[in-house]
Amino acid sequence: MKKILAVLTVLTLMATVFFSTAMAETASPIYSASDLFSDRDLKQEADLSDAVSYTVSNGQDIHITEAGVYVLSGTASNVTVYVEAGKDDKVQIVLNGVNVTNTSFPVIYVKTADKVFVTTSVDSSLSVTGTFTTDGNVKTDGVIFSKSDLTLNGTATLTITSTNNGIVSKDDLKITGGTYNIKASSKAIQANDSIRIADGTLNLVAGTDGLHAENEDDDTLGYIYIGGGSLNIQTGDDGIHANSVVQIDGGTMTIKAAEGIEGTYIQINGGTINIQASDDGVNAARKSNSYMVAVEINDGDITVVMGSGDTDGIDSNGNIIVNGGTIRVTGNSTFDYDGTAQYNGGTIIANGQQIAYIPNQMMGGGRGGWGNMNNGWGNTNGQGSYGGRGGRGW
Repeated sequence: MKKILAVLTVLTLMATVFFSTAMAETASPIYSASDLFSDRDLKQEADLSDAVSYTVSNGQDIHITEAGVYVLSGTASNVTVYVEAGKDDKVQIVLNGVNVTNTSFPVIYVKTADKVFVTTSVDSSLSVTGTFTTDGNVKTDGVIFSKSDLTLNGTATLTITSTNNGIVSKDDLKITGGTYNIKASSKAIQANDSIRIADGTLNLVAGTDGLHAENEDDDTLGYIYIGGGSLNIQTGDDGIHANSVVQIDGGTMTIKAAEGIEGTYIQINGGTINIQASDDGVNAARKSNSYMVAVEINDGDITVVMGSGDTDGIDSNGNIIVNGGTIRVTGNSTFDYDGTAQYNGGTIIANGQQIAYIPNQMMGGGRGGWGNMNNGWGNTNGQGSYGGRGGRGW
């Protein structure tokens, strides 16, 4: 009996320590902006002291084979700017009032380089009007198509029109300044490893996704970080889609889409977000095995308005954690989660009524609470009190 009591005492102490530690855990960002952007990424004007200038001409391709700054101007059709530089070379392309319309191939095609900067200095426009053709076994499907890291910055406006994707990077894609008006039949902006936005104005109209990050070979990648800027997104599918993490630290977003924001782990630390959705407003679903499925809201001003039918304002196939911010959700189902809910602070307004818990529309009650008349699960009003956020990875 003494041994049994001793074991029970140890288990009780372990449980107390576990839940106390978990409850005391504070929210922390997954990514830090200081690690995501270089000084040159954030510089909005190019050093033109040694720049090479080109004036585009109909049917005359431009080949860039080494590091440097290259200024493009003029109006032409069926011109491709090829970047085939060394693996350590950094190339900066300055769009100085250049307007190019192609029929079936990218206007800027980065084949090799360490990194390419596309910097707007005077309003420019790039478009592809027909069906994209392949380059050997490479499916070139963006008006700007890069197989290397790509940074977009500058002080002017770039207008892109595409019969497929607008901008594609097979590595990291960063936006730190400038204005981008993109209309694409498929995705407006797509990257394999990450999409990182520090600033700028993005007006995106897309047939499928506005921002899309996905890496089929490494599911720790394929993430989206938004630290600032203004985003206006209208899409036929997802406004913002990342296979691993969506992290929003700031900025202003207006999204009208089937699903507003989708990822495996969605962390919102700030910003003003307005979503109108016909399916789910914010949706965490298993797309990566490297992160737990969760929606975590620590700060920000979030408004979600849902269409009629089987729709969810904030939907998680795993957990929902609310530590702060203001969340307004209007719809038939304001919250839905399959895991647990943790409400630690902030303001929640569901269909115009302020509440002090996270309801679970589909389950009819929270699944994270402990000990009451529901056999240890939740409360009758749907409030859960899960003992901590837990790890992000597995």
